[in-house]
Amino acid sequence: MKKTTVGFLMAFWACVVLPWGSIYAEETRQNSIESMRVVQQGGVLNLKLTFKEPLLAPPSAFSVANPARLAFDFANTANGLGKNSQLFNEGDLRSANIVQTDDRTRVVLNLNRAMTYETTVQGSTLLLALTPTAGKTWQEGGVDKPVEHFSQAAGGLSVANSIRDIAFRRGRDGEARIAVDLSDSTSGIDIRQQGQSLIVDFLNVSVPEALRKKLDVTDFATPVVSVATVQQGANVRMTIMPKGLWEHNAYQTDNQFVVEVKPVIENPNKLVQGTRGGYQGEKLSLNFQNVEVRRLLQVIGEFTGMNIVVSDSVGGNITLILKDVPWDQALDIILQQKGLDMRKNGNVILIAPREEIATKEKLEYESKVQIGDLEPLRTESFQMNYIKGADVKKLLTDSKQTLLSKRGSALLDDRSNILFVQDTPSRLEDVRAMIAKIDVPVRQVMIEARIVEAGDSFSKNLGVRLGTGAVTSTSSQDSVTGAISTTYTKETDLGWINSGSRTGGLGSVNLPASPSVGSAATYAFTLFNSKMTKYLDIEISALESDGKGKVISSPRVMTANQVEALIEQGVEIPYQQATSSGATSVSFRKANLSLKVKPQITPDGKVTMTLDINKDTPNTSLSTGSGVAIDTKHVKTEVLVENGGTVVIGGIYTQKKNDTTYRVPFFGDLPYIGWLFKNREWIDDKTELLVFITPKIVNEGLSMR
Repeated sequence: MKKTTVGFLMAFWACVVLPWGSIYAEETRQNSIESMRVVQQGGVLNLKLTFKEPLLAPPSAFSVANPARLAFDFANTANGLGKNSQLFNEGDLRSANIVQTDDRTRVVLNLNRAMTYETTVQGSTLLLALTPTAGKTWQEGGVDKPVEHFSQAAGGLSVANSIRDIAFRRGRDGEARIAVDLSDSTSGIDIRQQGQSLIVDFLNVSVPEALRKKLDVTDFATPVVSVATVQQGANVRMTIMPKGLWEHNAYQTDNQFVVEVKPVIENPNKLVQGTRGGYQGEKLSLNFQNVEVRRLLQVIGEFTGMNIVVSDSVGGNITLILKDVPWDQALDIILQQKGLDMRKNGNVILIAPREEIATKEKLEYESKVQIGDLEPLRTESFQMNYIKGADVKKLLTDSKQTLLSKRGSALLDDRSNILFVQDTPSRLEDVRAMIAKIDVPVRQVMIEARIVEAGDSFSKNLGVRLGTGAVTSTSSQDSVTGAISTTYTKETDLGWINSGSRTGGLGSVNLPASPSVGSAATYAFTLFNSKMTKYLDIEISALESDGKGKVISSPRVMTANQVEALIEQGVEIPYQQATSSGATSVSFRKANLSLKVKPQITPDGKVTMTLDINKDTPNTSLSTGSGVAIDTKHVKTEVLVENGGTVVIGGIYTQKKNDTTYRVPFFGDLPYIGWLFKNREWIDDKTELLVFITPKIVNEGLSMR
């Protein structure tokens, strides 16, 4: 009976889910799969696929031995069946999955065992003749081992195929990922486990001289120690050397072939090690009538190669008929039927009645407790480097969950930060392991906030003043010379000039430009009549201003992981406050730029921050007798940011637009001359506030400049 190695759990998903190269969006599908039919004729399983249009060539395909699957790719073809899966259960064909992407449709046949196939194209019909095969095997210790095979059927194997690149990477979960870049996707690839190594053969493939070498990948901290690539005739052999417990899977996506080797943590309660759920043992068939349980357990032990120790109290007979059932499931069924239980230690399995195992384990636990009560105590000192000894002592002596035994004690020397623990050797080992995990350098984070205030202002103001009056003449005679001189004086010299209101004297218009910022430019002139006895004063004032401004505040602070930090800078403004006795006292209010943050570094290297950012500025224009007003800009939030990334955590945008006109009724509405009887003001002010935050995790051994 043949044994299989750990199969490709992810192979099916690679067949169905992974992308297949470039996407040609401009291509329009011209063909579609209309129907699928299966007929069993003797030892041949015939699968008939009908298409909307004739096929130009057989489809490209590849096979996976474990689990047994065949995949066919139909380019420029859509899925016209109306469903993504179809159940057959005909012969060795269980079902088919049909997956459509932008440029092709893939049909995956799920088989009970490995099968070979022949393709025949007859117009718009494709015939697939499937026949069972024992599969390619190799010998190890006199036992047949299966070979997992990736092959492309379209056009045969390309003799000009070659390996362009070999890349080794470490996955997020510590798995080794070997990616092989092929010049053509039509290569046959065989994979098998040989002892503790994994052999990958690329058929009819060449490898450049630069890639024919052994890669030492121990520093990547994966199960793989080395990867060696050599040319063997027309083929290329890659030897992957893992260590410890491991399992592998492989998949191919167009020209890239990937092998993943994952570490497996040994579970003493599992009969078959691995990350896959359910039963994973080799399949076997059992047909026994009224056979002794001890004899049946012996058969399973001989089949699996495991050492099975059966208690003397195990007895009785059992009848069972099992076909192609994993051996660990078969053993589980036998144990459940006979009320038995098992304990596994390495490759030795102890089988006994449940009550017997429970009683034995209870006695072992009680004996351990008694030994702990009688075991001599030892004293050990622990030097704390990065953590306070008082915190460690609090953890050890916590009444709710203490790590010390009832005879253990802990004593702290605050001066040297040394903790003295007295307890049994086993408890001291637990204390030593705990301190090694928590007494580590705390990672630090540099947080920089950038508060940007940008302003864009525009204003235009246009106004006019008008005044009328008369000129009086005054004559005087010099007492010495007798000469007569005449002085001309305006009766009203624009009487509203010195007035603070917009209403002038009789016959005047007082609508000058009054900008909020700056002084308006003026142009004035006077018109007299021909006799210089009457006049008209005109004064035109105008101002146009355009301003842009930007204020950047950038507080930054460094703190340890999960430790709140605060940095602030500003002034304290005094103001008067009434006391309970009726008197007044002077109090102070802060107007500061402050950054309060508490970072937390996530396991994937990002930073979660609880932020409280405040930017206050005194507003002297709104001062009162009680004090100065304060303009406040405040944001409080919690964000998740990548290390070194920048995110906008808040922003305020304001825009003020005014168009104000003051006019003299009727006269201000007259065309052209109406501008002499009105004042107009345009204002368009924009302000924007943005708050940026950038965290940077400080690497150990580096200093911040």
